Amino acid sequence: QVQLVESRGGLVQPGGSLTLSCAASGSIRIVYGMSWYRQAPGKQRELVALITTGGTTNYAASVKGRFTISRDNAKNTVYLQMNSLKPDDTAVYYCNADLETRHSTMNYWGKGTLVTVSS
Repeated sequence: QVQLVESRGGLVQPGGSLTLSCAASGSIRIVYGMSWYRQAPGKQRELVALITTGGTTNYAASVKGRFTISRDNAKNTVYLQMNSLKPDDTAVYYCNADLETRHSTMNYWGKGTLVTVSS
């Protein structure tokens, strides 16, 4: 069974840092683009950062300069390093990836992990 599994989030103080990881597992042939989304209470899900197969990255304006997305292709894993966290970063963070299996290429979502930024 193909799935994306995020690491546990947690409670972080404002100004603090946290790194999330997301591993793709199952009968995967190729991992294409990987990204992180987030959804704050009462708000729509939004793209936070993405990274292509070749390593090109793109960020939401609200996190540029504070968050860094990276990937380890050997481990089929994407990371999101979050620095200088603000209360507005509080959200459920979701991993997303396009995965090719023996049968098809599909878009997959992780179940999400809660990050709370509060003193």
